[in-house]
Amino acid sequence: MLLLLLLLLSLPGESQAQHVLGQKKDGACVCEVNSNMWSFPAEEYKATLQQVTSCEESLNSLQDQVELSKERLPQIVAVIQNVTDRLEPHRYLQDQGLYTDLAVHQLGQELSRLEGDIGDIHSQLNNAQTQKLSKEVGKLLKDVGRMQISKTVNMKTVKEKLRYLKNSAQSCRTIPKDFRGQDRYCLKGMMSNISDPVTTKISPYGKTIISGSWGKQAQRDSEGQKNSFWVQPLLNSHIWGNTVRVYQTYEDFMASTEHKDFTVAPSFTHANTIDGPSAILYGEALYYHCYRSADVCRYDLNSNSVKRVTLPGTGVGFNNKFPYCYYDCRANSDIEVEADETGLWALYATVGNHGNLVVSRLLWDSEAETLNISQTWETRIFKKAVSNAFMVCGVLYATRYVDDYREEVFYAFNTATGREDNSLSLPLEKVVKGVASLSYNPTNKQIYMYNDGYLLAYQASFSTPFDTYNRK
Repeated sequence: MLLLLLLLLSLPGESQAQHVLGQKKDGACVCEVNSNMWSFPAEEYKATLQQVTSCEESLNSLQDQVELSKERLPQIVAVIQNVTDRLEPHRYLQDQGLYTDLAVHQLGQELSRLEGDIGDIHSQLNNAQTQKLSKEVGKLLKDVGRMQISKTVNMKTVKEKLRYLKNSAQSCRTIPKDFRGQDRYCLKGMMSNISDPVTTKISPYGKTIISGSWGKQAQRDSEGQKNSFWVQPLLNSHIWGNTVRVYQTYEDFMASTEHKDFTVAPSFTHANTIDGPSAILYGEALYYHCYRSADVCRYDLNSNSVKRVTLPGTGVGFNNKFPYCYYDCRANSDIEVEADETGLWALYATVGNHGNLVVSRLLWDSEAETLNISQTWETRIFKKAVSNAFMVCGVLYATRYVDDYREEVFYAFNTATGREDNSLSLPLEKVVKGVASLSYNPTNKQIYMYNDGYLLAYQASFSTPFDTYNRK
């Protein structure tokens, strides 16, 4: 007799049934049961154990990598921050798309205007230089015409030629004879050496006022302020000021006595407030950058009146758009006023010139009582790559940071010729790191530095010696 038996065996966590056939034998049911299905899976266990061990090793390796990454993360962050800081001067240009090619029709219009300006100059001077400029503009206009058809002319080359022609046209326009080196004051050639400080003094406002400007009255034929010295501190956030202190003699200045304070604006937010370390005392007036504007102001010490002029250019930088930087950016140093043997200058940067330094001549018309701009040159030196700049006899000199105790004059741009020189290496000794302002004085050939609360003066020397006027 065959019997169908149902065997129900249990394993931990599960139950399984097996159907087997049995036979009745000797009063008992006999059957064969396969017990392999309930045996311990040793091979599977071994394989699983190996997987767990391998996974644990991988996990430990991954943990080590995570710990190493945590250790290196601050170093990586520091490198990224360093790169970010170095690229910061160029970020504005990139965001604004200033490196894109100039539209052909705009270039043609600009060349046409330039052709008209050179034509006017040629009708007045009619010399070899103006004839050469006319021919070069004519060639460029032909290049632009071909460009409109084939676009085979390199735009950057044309733009650089255009900049050169603009500067050449400015150098030809209404320049006094001494500007071309025919006057005794400008026969000194390039600056060849700068002395150690000949004057070192803490600002009368103390070392805590780290930004401002100072110097000697800069107009050679000034009467009322002939030997006066002045200090202009930026008392509000090291950015804005509204007073200038004048000493009638060098002795009074060194002793900090017998001074007179002038108030150029009623508050630190007035339209006539001094914005940034940019002032220069020239004759009977203080010239400086006007509060949050693209203007230069002239404050008359006698009448207390203020006149102003707007600087030319597309997108004149102010309010920290193009300050002096190189190592540390000097707040609101976008626009600077300078003086030399030829007169007054404004140094600044524009969006149209891609953040590079622009030089404009300032003229005061005493009869009309107006401040005017007579000429403008565009350089190729990026303003944020410069720590400061000043003018000497129509030549722009730019400085850069060397270390906490030295600056270096490394660049020059001659407005009379349009030539640049990047080979200079003239050291300037400092007391502390920061340079708020630099200015040259044509009456004694000295350079004045506002060095984070210290007032330093240096004697400049030139490649062609001259000593035709009193240095006092």
